Amino acid sequence: MNRAEMLKRLRDWTTTWDMLVIGGGASGLATAVEAAARGYRTALVEQADFAQATSSRSTKLIHGGVRYLQQGRISLVREALRERGHLLRNAPQLVHQLSFIWPIYKWWERLFYGAGLKLYEHLAGELGIGHSHYFSRKETLSQMPGLAGDGLRGGILYHDAQFDDARLAITLAQTIADLDGVAVNCIKVVSLLKHSERICGATVRDVESDAKFEVRARVVVNATGVFSDELRRLDDRATPEQLTLSQGAHIVLDKSFLPGNCALIIPHTSDGRVFFAIPWHDRVLLGTTDTTVVDAVSEPRPLRTEIEFLLAHATRYLAKAPTAKDILSAFAGLRPLVKSGVSKSSKLSRSHKVVVAPSGLVSLIGGKWTTSRLMAEDTVNQAAAVGRLVSRSSPTKTLRLHGWCEPDTKSEMSEYGSDAEKLNAACKSSGSEWLHPRLPYRVGQVQWAVRQEMARTVEDVLARRLRALPLDARTAMEMAPQVAHILALELGRDEA
Repeated sequence: MNRAEMLKRLRDWTTTWDMLVIGGGASGLATAVEAAARGYRTALVEQADFAQATSSRSTKLIHGGVRYLQQGRISLVREALRERGHLLRNAPQLVHQLSFIWPIYKWWERLFYGAGLKLYEHLAGELGIGHSHYFSRKETLSQMPGLAGDGLRGGILYHDAQFDDARLAITLAQTIADLDGVAVNCIKVVSLLKHSERICGATVRDVESDAKFEVRARVVVNATGVFSDELRRLDDRATPEQLTLSQGAHIVLDKSFLPGNCALIIPHTSDGRVFFAIPWHDRVLLGTTDTTVVDAVSEPRPLRTEIEFLLAHATRYLAKAPTAKDILSAFAGLRPLVKSGVSKSSKLSRSHKVVVAPSGLVSLIGGKWTTSRLMAEDTVNQAAAVGRLVSRSSPTKTLRLHGWCEPDTKSEMSEYGSDAEKLNAACKSSGSEWLHPRLPYRVGQVQWAVRQEMARTVEDVLARRLRALPLDARTAMEMAPQVAHILALELGRDEA
């Protein structure tokens, strides 16, 4: 996946694409994969880096959403559980089963939550990934030694799935390339092109060179997540808002705060959301909050109140109470929630809708990583009709994504899938030394990120190609000068 080659194809003025997708997060990447997999000539542009905003700042879960089950949204849960099953099969190198412990503190909770979790696994049907069962207090603490024992009666074990969001985003971009599509980062849409009041493409600017050029397409899809209303206003300044924004913050702690391989779920918090403590890359990820946000920004920051909220819940439920000094990293992402009459954002679901403007602009509103494939299928169905493209059925339920292979849990580079062998060879030849003793990343992985994964900046590498920044911010800062030096050599840049 070479940016110069992709950019050259995008700039070819003789090409009219079947579909131009704007946005390189979960929604846009999945939509472009769907379109390219159907054989449509597909181009995707992203104003910054792939998954730079919301899509690399999730809770790292592919799940049905137990809180929606509590709210009675059965069809939404069934839909998400089925999509979880497809992702487990289509990208097993990145998406894997994760066991959860649901602690029980009152006698009635065993029956109530136990029945709910049986329904949860039943809704997955043939795509289910395991059965739930009850543990005694002793068994629960044995499975999860980091759990506080005060008032604990037992626990229920059930199964969901975990993934690496930014790595999946890069994999989707590579899949677009495999399907002969084009995906280019650092390309910002400046305006939308129109002919007889119908959208027929976009004027874009290469952020690196500042060069502007036109990209023509039969249909344009707005899949910009939290920025979708902003892009819709480029088409029609008077268009009503479709989104409500909510911020979710996370903190990362040392593995010693939650030893073992199980994740913890607390179904009720003071803000109405679910609290998670999840093992991730040999660390513990705590989340998430729900804070209403007015404006979409590309770099949301966790608020002090959100950090205090997460620490307070960790202190309540973990045997080893963390303090602010124990935080290795903290990050926040914005949720694009479909606007409704509900006043509290924690009550809004992560469902999606597709809106077609009079100009023909197709906008994908809302959604989440788990259902991104289904969202893309719905979007491409409508976009194909708008663009008068030949109708073709979706092949993506069984589409193996780039790098597909059975997971090798023993390999330190298992997330690269079938590319791991080539990457290991590249590391041995030119970059096998470690970047830092506190994180398992090699010099060769930085080179690979530039040559094969379109990384352009130090942040691209440390935040998304590698996961150094969300895992350990201080360590990432210490790695930054060496990464910058490697990038300068790879991209032909000067000292500055």
